[in-house]
Formats: sequence, structure tokens, C-alpha cells
Amino acid sequence: MSPVDDTSPSPAIGVWARTCAWFEALPAVWRGMLWVALSGVLFSVLNGLLRVLAIHSNVYQAQLMRYATGAAIMLPLLFRRGWTYYRPTNWKGQVWRGAVHSSALLLWFAALPHLALADMTAIGFTGPIFIMMGAAWFLGERMRWDRWVAALIGFAGVLVVVGPKMSGEGGWWSLVMLGSAPLFAGSFLITKHLTKTERSDVIVFWQSIAIALFSAPLGLLHWTPLDAWMWAGFILSGVMGSYGHYAMARGFHIADISATQTLRFLDLVWASLVGWIIFGNIPTETTLMGALVIFAATVWIAKREHRRQY
Repeated sequence: MSPVDDTSPSPAIGVWARTCAWFEALPAVWRGMLWVALSGVLFSVLNGLLRVLAIHSNVYQAQLMRYATGAAIMLPLLFRRGWTYYRPTNWKGQVWRGAVHSSALLLWFAALPHLALADMTAIGFTGPIFIMMGAAWFLGERMRWDRWVAALIGFAGVLVVVGPKMSGEGGWWSLVMLGSAPLFAGSFLITKHLTKTERSDVIVFWQSIAIALFSAPLGLLHWTPLDAWMWAGFILSGVMGSYGHYAMARGFHIADISATQTLRFLDLVWASLVGWIIFGNIPTETTLMGALVIFAATVWIAKREHRRQY
């Protein structure tokens, strides 16, 4: 019997290597779009987890713990790689990103208890429109007609889902929620700008620290004791949130931010799946119809961006 060759790679490693090679062979814009799609999946699962945690704590405490744990889980990497590796080039940009994102979160959490879920979803999906406008005005990206068409079709798909359930009873809280949308868009545009000089993991590390510091006053003011399961949940939220922002930063680094915005509407599909799995909310016919419209818009713009590379 011949000796076993322990140096041969395992089948799992071989599959992973082939998957990575396939991914790297894709056009840059496709890789950027897939990174953003991955971030949407992670954020949808994260939002489901945070909803459970927020029920048993306070929303401001949940905001603080989410980013504090995100920073804490990256500390071992800081100790291993050293301060020089994580020292940002653009200090001002890191602080501004944290301040803008924290402001958006404060408005979002303030309006959350006063709005129907359908209203909140519809208002939140104005974000990609603000991002595309900002990308053209502040980042100099071309206002390509097909990106606008894809974004508008995606938004129409969202309205197919939430339109029949919209109550319009939020009053001026709807304006507060709407005020968070351009702030979130501004945060993502700053992230895109930072990718020119910063690595994705550096952006995520300093984002977690900045938002945790900005969130600390209200979070500590509304602090309630946490049991072991709550701590475990917040630690998991820190891991998922950090990877989600890392994936988004990688996508923004590779592709134009305006080219990735149609995929933001896919978040509605992931959120529906998470709601079904965790909370038992069965997707309705309008949800499935809207998801099909969103998927069609995403595939169409992906093919357009692919042909544009050649």
C-alpha cells in the first residue's frame, strides 16, 4: 500500500480556490456588484438579529452595542498587524463618515417606533436615488441613463411590495425617516471617497470606533443590564456588521457606486426571506412579484455594465 500523501489539498480547499479564481476572472463591475449584493445579505440578517435584540433592550443601546462590539472584535487584528497597518491616511474623512452615519442612525431609530413597516421600507429605498445623484455631483461619475432606468425600475418593484400596505399615518415622523436617507447616502459616498486612499478593513475599523463614540451618550443614558444570550447576540451582530461594511467598501472600491445601486433593492428580497425564517412572515404574492421586477432590473443593468467593459 502506498503511503498517503498528506500534502494534497482537501476537496474543500480545491473548491474554494476554483471559486476564487472564477470570481477574480469576472469583469470588475460584476465583482463590485457581487460584493455589494453580499453586503445586502449580511445586513438583512443583521437587521433581523438586531430587531430581536432591540425588543429586549433599548434601540439606542442596541446601536451602541452593535458598533462597540464591531470595534472590539477587530482589536485582535490591530494587535497582530500593528498600529501602522490600521492608521488611516484621511483622518478627517473617517471622522466625518462616523458623524454622518451616526446622525442618520439617530434619525432612523427616532422615527422607527412611529412608522408602519411598509412606510419605513418605501422611504428607506429612496437612498439609492440620493446616492446616484451624489455620485454624479460630488464624485464626478457619469449620469448613465441605463443606471437611472434600472434604479427606477428597482424602486417600482419595491412599491409593488409595499404599496398595498402603505398607511401614510406616520405624520411628520415620515419626514424624520426621510431625513435619514440622504444622510445614509452621504455616509456611503464618503466611504466611496475613502476607498481611494484607505483599505476596506481600515475603513470598517475606524467606522466602528467613530460610531460607537458618537452613539455612547444616548446608549449609556438608556442602558439596561444584558444577560449572556444578549451579549452573544450583540457580539454576533458586531461580526456580521463588520463583514457587511467590509463587503460594501470592497464593492465601492472596485466599481462606480452608481453602478451598484440597483442591487440595493435586492435587500427587500433578503429581508423577506429573513422575516419568513426568523419571524414566520410568509411572503405575499406582491412580495414575490416585486422581487421578480427587482431581479429583472438587476440582471438587465449587470448585462449592460458587462457589455460596457468591452
